[in-house]
Amino acid sequence: MQMLRRTALAALGLLALAGCTPSAPDAGSSKADEETMRKGTEAWVAAYSAGNVDAILDLYAEDAVVMPPGAPPMTDREALRAFLTADIAVSAGTVFELGASSAGVSGDIGWHAGVFAVKDTSGNTVGSGKYVEVWRKQDGKWLILRDMWNTDAAPAATAAPGAPPTTPSA
Repeated sequence: MQMLRRTALAALGLLALAGCTPSAPDAGSSKADEETMRKGTEAWVAAYSAGNVDAILDLYAEDAVVMPPGAPPMTDREALRAFLTADIAVSAGTVFELGASSAGVSGDIGWHAGVFAVKDTSGNTVGSGKYVEVWRKQDGKWLILRDMWNTDAAPAATAAPGAPPTTPSA
């Protein structure tokens, strides 16, 4: 009798625990959301190539933080607008190509990360790097919440404060 009672209590405990585990997310929805983020990154690159700063800004949440290389984090849309406008002007004539990437979703938060190449007008690769974006689904639309990228090239060497400038040897 006692063995039956223990078995029944163990079974009830397992049933209670099973009720506490979260259900698996809808795999179809997750894949669709991942694809939406990938397409969003492609739209970012297309807008950048076209010089369309407004289209890029439309991809970001109002409280987004953007962390480009060589610059402090930007939380202000006007600072981001100024940065993008200047960066696009400097990059005129180059083409950005997205490479391999991965994405994931958990509820209303997702991430997309990958690599990119920068090519000149002749098609020669002049740079490469990687990026990571955190997206948030807000009012049914995926928007970039955090955005960071950097290049694979080592940063340029800088002279110590007060040191004379260096010139290449001939």
